[in-house]
Amino acid sequence: MRIMGVGFRATADVASLQDAMQRALLAGGSQKIDALVTESAKSREKVFREFAQLLGVPGLGITKSDLEQMITPTQSQRIQDRLGTGSLAEAAALAAAGPDARLVAARVVSGDGMATAAIAESKGNPSP
Repeated sequence: MRIMGVGFRATADVASLQDAMQRALLAGGSQKIDALVTESAKSREKVFREFAQLLGVPGLGITKSDLEQMITPTQSQRIQDRLGTGSLAEAAALAAAGPDARLVAARVVSGDGMATAAIAESKGNPSP
């Protein structure tokens, strides 16, 4: 199971998310993604729902309390202050992929700086 975690600014568009995804897929060595995940409130944003639909994968939301449990290799002070973890993309991917998850692509940033993506891999099914 490969889960892509994403973070994005309010003004991000689908092209920003696609660019971040492509960069993460290059780093992760595979084109297969089983689900897309972000923070719960962000998962209701139109751009996130459109992106998941475009990819044909489930778009999942992870609670802030679950994100806070994740220790990420990448650290952003802004995200740490807001969500209690160093990287939304990494934390969301790890949390959704389950307890045996490992990052196969650390956080990457879209060329326009509007979106981030990371990929986690596990043997199980994604956690909602």
